[in-house]
Amino acid sequence: MACDLHLADRIRTVLGQTGDFSERKTFGGLCFLVNGNMCCGIVKSSLMLRLTPETATAALREPHTRPMDFTGKPMKSMIYIDAAGIDSDTSLERWIRSAERVARTLPAKSEKSGEPSTGAGKRRIRST
Repeated sequence: MACDLHLADRIRTVLGQTGDFSERKTFGGLCFLVNGNMCCGIVKSSLMLRLTPETATAALREPHTRPMDFTGKPMKSMIYIDAAGIDSDTSLERWIRSAERVARTLPAKSEKSGEPSTGAGKRRIRST
């Protein structure tokens, strides 16, 4: 997998503080899901976030951010945060909590509604 494994561990620590989450390998890295909904991920050394279109627009005014343009067309609610923007645990947690709030407002996806209960690349994580 071509992503920052140290960043993955840092994200697991943050998400593990507030509840269950799962993760999946993706084409370009690793994706973290909350209630079965994409919350954040890693592509190489960048943090990828799912926000609302409004919060994404506001976030893009901050340093070290850029639109997610995985397909060449920017997505309105997805952004990247470069490594320099998440160098402290405080900054990483702030960004992840923004994405987690969005994911938790979405209807939960059950295993039966399209998210397989087992499979390659998926790992269920429960906080203690």
